[in-house]
Amino acid sequence: MAARGGKRAAERSAQNKAKRAKLNQNKSPQTERKTKTVSFAADNEDASANSPASVISVPPPVSAGKWTNKERVLVFSSRGISFRTRHLMLDLKTMMPHSKADSKMDRKDKLFVVNEVCEIKNCNKCIFFEAKKKQDLYMWISNVPHGPSAKFLVQNIHTLAELKMTGNCLKGSRPLLSFDPKFDKEPHYALLKELFTQIFSTPQYHPKSQPFVDHVFSFTIADHRIWFRNYQIIEEDASLVEIGPRFVLNLIKIFQGSFGGPTLYENPHFQSPNTHRRMIRLATAAKQKERQMVKEIRKEKRKEEQEVMTQDVTDDVFETPAEPKAPQVELEAPEPRRSKKLRLSELKKRTLMKRKGLR
Repeated sequence: MAARGGKRAAERSAQNKAKRAKLNQNKSPQTERKTKTVSFAADNEDASANSPASVISVPPPVSAGKWTNKERVLVFSSRGISFRTRHLMLDLKTMMPHSKADSKMDRKDKLFVVNEVCEIKNCNKCIFFEAKKKQDLYMWISNVPHGPSAKFLVQNIHTLAELKMTGNCLKGSRPLLSFDPKFDKEPHYALLKELFTQIFSTPQYHPKSQPFVDHVFSFTIADHRIWFRNYQIIEEDASLVEIGPRFVLNLIKIFQGSFGGPTLYENPHFQSPNTHRRMIRLATAAKQKERQMVKEIRKEKRKEEQEVMTQDVTDDVFETPAEPKAPQVELEAPEPRRSKKLRLSELKKRTLMKRKGLR
């Protein structure tokens, strides 16, 4: 019985292999799409007539081609992000048709867990937003799983819904990437340029992309920061109109591995938001101390002026000694004081005597 069951399983597997081979042979690659023919019939002609005038050849779609660059970017964040960060993340997903989404990561999980999430999602690039203290936003850009990776502080965020801009572009269209010439002068900027090109550029012949180029992603360097802008290309005069979103990336560190490893570059001009807030607090405290010092100095000056006026020398000129008075000696004893009760009784007697004299 066991031998019969083994023979049946082997026959089934052989049949399945044969079916798969037939299906693979019948499949045509994406590049070998043939032109379709559509026949039509006029009112005077029969529908069955196959004249060459009644046949129209429809060319294949423009985006038909082999999808070789299979870059997939995972865009997600940690818990505790603000509404502005959430809208920025959604804008990046709409701008990049080759991106994927995932649920928010817990704060207790360490960053190397992101590599496993990217492997599960079949992504080789990652943009991870990390929120701290419900006010600071950090962005990680990484090449999974071998690296390198870069950590940025995100500042001055303006989303598509927030800004009132006149620009507009087709959803899923491929962008042009414009880089500042400073990216080629220093090695750490050259590494960031390669990371940005691999992450933000939409692969050619991507299934969700459109075969049009109608907007530009610009990366410019100013004040030791990277400024991101998105512009629409107008066909009439090739001018640029800003679409959004816009944000500023302040580079912190570049690591050799993905979300860790040895440090390749550390920005000496970076100032953490905690130290920046501390400097602001110290500046306000110093201003308050200055105000208190000014008040105390004013009080001391006023006291000094009052002391000078009291010690004026001319005041002694008008001081004349008074004549001495002789002491008064009383030879008679003073009259005893009457109490209030006796005074009242005398007043009552007088009033009664007056009334009797009137009668």
